[in-house]
Amino acid sequence: MEKIQVTLLSGRTLHQGTGKEVGKTSQEYFKNVAICEIDPEDMKTLSIREGTNVKISTEFGSVVVKATESKRAPHQQIVYMPYGPWVNTLIDFKTHGTGMPSFKGIPATIEPAAPAEPVLTLQELLKQNFRKT
Repeated sequence: MEKIQVTLLSGRTLHQGTGKEVGKTSQEYFKNVAICEIDPEDMKTLSIREGTNVKISTEFGSVVVKATESKRAPHQQIVYMPYGPWVNTLIDFKTHGTGMPSFKGIPATIEPAAPAEPVLTLQELLKQNFRKT
C-alpha cells in the first residue's frame, strides 16, 4: 500500500462553518469536516479517488477521513483539513504560550485506509480519542 509524506494544513471553510451552525452532530457537519483535500497528483500516487477513506498520521495521532480532490492544485505533498475534531486528533495540544495550538505545517503521512478502517462518527471519535482516563 502506497504512503506519502505530506505537510498538513488546517483552517476554517465555508462548509465547515455552515455545518457547525446546523449542529456538530449533524450529517452535514460530518461530511464537511471529516475530509482531507489532496492534490490530484498525490491522489494518483496513492491510487485513490474522491470519497476513498484515507488514513492520516502525525506524531500526535492518526485518523481516517474521506479524500476529496483539492480544487486549489497544484500543491503536491500538501493536504488540507477543515477545523474540527478529526484534525484535532492530529495536532500537538501544546500552545507554546500562544493559547492556540499550531494547525499549520504539521509533518504527516497519508495512505489509503485499510478496508476495515471506517471514518468514525463524531461520537465514536470522541470515545476513542478524548475519553477520560
